[in-house]
Amino acid sequence: MSANKFFKTLIRRKQLDFGELTDTNLNRCLSTLDLTTLGIGSTLGLGIYVLAGQVASTKAGPAVILSFFIAAVASVFAGMAYAEFGARVPKTGSAYVYSYVTVGEFMAFVIGWNLILEYVIGTASVARGYSGYIDSLTNRTIERTLIELFPINSTGISAYPDFLALGITLLLTVMLAVGVKESSRFNNLFTGLNLVVLLFTVIAGSFKADIANWKLSKEDVPDNAGEGGFLPFGFSGIVRGAATCFYGFIGFDVIATTGEEVKNPQRAIPISIVLSLLFIFLAYFGVSSVQTLMWPYWDQFQAAPLPYVFQMVGWPWARWVITIGALAGLSTSLLGSMFPLPRILYAMASDGVIFRRLAKVNPRLKTPLLATGVSGILSGVMAMMFDVKELADMMSIGTLLAYSLVALSVLILRYQKDITDSSELSTEINTYQNETSATLQQVLRQIINLERINKPTSLSSRVSLGLTLSTGVVIVILDSLLITYENELGNQEVKSTTIVACVAFCGLLLVFALWKQPCNHKKISFKVPLVPFLPFLSIFINLYLMLKLSKITWIRFAVWISIGLLIYFGYGIWNSNERTRVHGAPISKVSSTAQLQNSFESYRDNEDVDSSSSAGQEIEIPKTEQTTVTKF
Repeated sequence: MSANKFFKTLIRRKQLDFGELTDTNLNRCLSTLDLTTLGIGSTLGLGIYVLAGQVASTKAGPAVILSFFIAAVASVFAGMAYAEFGARVPKTGSAYVYSYVTVGEFMAFVIGWNLILEYVIGTASVARGYSGYIDSLTNRTIERTLIELFPINSTGISAYPDFLALGITLLLTVMLAVGVKESSRFNNLFTGLNLVVLLFTVIAGSFKADIANWKLSKEDVPDNAGEGGFLPFGFSGIVRGAATCFYGFIGFDVIATTGEEVKNPQRAIPISIVLSLLFIFLAYFGVSSVQTLMWPYWDQFQAAPLPYVFQMVGWPWARWVITIGALAGLSTSLLGSMFPLPRILYAMASDGVIFRRLAKVNPRLKTPLLATGVSGILSGVMAMMFDVKELADMMSIGTLLAYSLVALSVLILRYQKDITDSSELSTEINTYQNETSATLQQVLRQIINLERINKPTSLSSRVSLGLTLSTGVVIVILDSLLITYENELGNQEVKSTTIVACVAFCGLLLVFALWKQPCNHKKISFKVPLVPFLPFLSIFINLYLMLKLSKITWIRFAVWISIGLLIYFGYGIWNSNERTRVHGAPISKVSSTAQLQNSFESYRDNEDVDSSSSAGQEIEIPKTEQTTVTKF
């Protein structure tokens, strides 16, 4: 395979028939309320009861509320990009599908592989936290017993096999396998209970608030607790806290993975993303404010800081109320972490970039049964055998990368010629490789848009793509310089400040040049405002937070990516639907798509199927882009 052909293979794009986006083998049963509570429930779990106190005590102090604000801003920007794509491409797969349609197959695989990592670790960590919280109510009886019976003396592995965490994960797996509607009812109930307890926490804690806890002097705090006051660790502490607090907002993107199970995805997805992020930020802001006002920030590094604070101010009875909310929140957070995982596997397997057997849907339950089972077993084993606390930052690095790619995809779509479907989008973008290059004078005139055209052309689309990618490179350089010269910039050194200012100025020139280009004004139910400024700001914040993560996180991330690359180059690149479409070569035995489609029509209409002929069968999902489907 030549280098040019290999490169074209990596950037081949998924082609969807937008006229058939409403056709799906999954059950369309979720409402806007279901999606909003799913987004809230998947986020307000372990973080709200643990994160605020621990970040305040070690990184940000009372300014943890500003750390949450920065993390919220990054999430809101990403949420708006997700909302626009949810309106454009209401298909299961989240950032994976969005990247596949706009950026290309290889990058889409990388994003999808990172999302798998995010949800596996998220499920395992919450399951382990759930188990630990229950065990704390029994004075660690379960832990002591298992350490005595099944001790594990190995670095990087848990001191004992947590069978309770495994059982919790497998129970949730069964619940998800039974059906989406049943699990969403469970989520709605526990999310409501969690919000009531959080409201109680804010109101009750206000009666014990003392502004003096935000004004502690250096003499009032231990040596390792900073300088005291509202900003004991300075601005750097706020940013480091924000990188950790971002973990607390991971989860709202679960909404975007449900596109094929929503009654009205173009309307419900954008609304539910905005509403869930609003409620999430208000909850974090309220709880962290009250918590640091009630008790000195430096004494909140506890396994369960929120109940501890109430106990220290003389309200031990409130511990049990908070415990109810914590268990409810952990339940919904666990569901939110695991809910999208089989759907990501389902989407990737449907496209053939990972093993196709994971794309099979059980006709009776109408869920991706094998993908759900694999997800549950993998997450359960990790929760049972591994101490996942050190891997928590890996959730952030994968998610931040996904958010950046979605924002980039928004920019690519906005400045392309008017199109009606993603097939035309791929054709339009691929013309960059085939059309005769414009003269330098034409390109320069288009960069400043001298003709003042207001509708995208082939030339303006190419210029816009070049400006977008160039700005992305400048942002990477700028973020790297900000990290490298962090101390020098704080001391206002002339050399470092000048270098950073020059790079920032170049970036602004590129952004304003892109702003001058004509936009695609196709009407959809939601659009990101202030394009291109907000998407680029989102990318800037995301990359900055990624660079704030530790070296060991990047090393572990590289290991995970290496495993994924082996799968892609060993299987996915040869078996993807787009390769089959381009080369027209079957990849295995086939059966009639029409027959399968007719079978699925009865499931969509909720008709009864003879159990003797359908129960327990697994039928692979028919593809709209090809007349044959793989049959194993």
